[in-house]
Formats: sequence, C-alpha cells, structure tokens
Amino acid sequence: MSEEVFMREALIEAQKAYDKDEVPVGAVIVYNGKIIARAHNLVETKQDPTAHAEMLCMAEAASFLGNWRLLHATLYCTLEPCIMCAGAMISSRLPFLVWGAPDVRQGAHGSWVNILDASHPIHRVSCSSGVCAEESSYLMKRFFKEKRRDPCLTKS
Repeated sequence: MSEEVFMREALIEAQKAYDKDEVPVGAVIVYNGKIIARAHNLVETKQDPTAHAEMLCMAEAASFLGNWRLLHATLYCTLEPCIMCAGAMISSRLPFLVWGAPDVRQGAHGSWVNILDASHPIHRVSCSSGVCAEESSYLMKRFFKEKRRDPCLTKS
C-alpha cells in the first residue's frame, strides 16, 4: 500500500481529535503492511501534556507487539513531530516515520529544530515528509481559525 493510504487513516484519527476539540493530530502505526495502532491527540481530554497522537500510538503498538522496540514498524502522523515525540521514536527504535504538515512552532524534523536527521549513537529514524500535507494543514488551520474566532474557547 502507498504512504498516502495509511496517511489517510491518520487523517481519520486527526478528525476524531478535531471533533473532541483537541488539536487535530492523528497517527497510525503499520507493521507487516497492517495497521496495529491508531491514536489522536488527547491532551485536553486527559489534561496530560504527553498525550500526543504519536506517543499514544507508540504505546498502543508496543502493547500489541509485546515489545517496546518498534522494529520494522512505520509511524504515519499528520503533523511533524515535536521533540518529545521524536525522542520517543528514537528510544523505541522506530525505523520509519512519515509525516504530513510541517510544524514551525515545535517541529523536530527541520521546521524548528532537526533531531531526527542528527547523528545519534543509538538509532536513526528514516523520515518522509509532506504526505497529504495539504489536508493535514487545512485541518489544523481550520481548527485554530475557529479558536481565534471565539476567545472564550481558547485554553492556555
């Protein structure tokens, strides 16, 4: 299957986050050609700053595999990962990452900093970017445009 097919599944997860008034980021993890984990942001729902789609998805995949090492898996995420998520990808030995829209505020694959392409003594994650970027970006822009329209809805 193509990267776009799996990214569309991540976009379904991002829409779920949007519908819950969460920042619309979604992720899926593919292993042996099948989705083994899926998640979307739940930071507001859980009041947990670590409840990013990627973190939740990696935890679900590790549980499914019975191993914290996510060898031979690919994570598809609608937004460029932050430093926390990128660090977890390195630590979990995730070999492949495919992401959609850049995140100029927190992106850790070149939009703000670049950890994922840096030489690392343990592991390096191979990355592909810009897959379904327009759709991912549109959902984020629509979400924040709505937030700005009604300042009472904005949470700090």
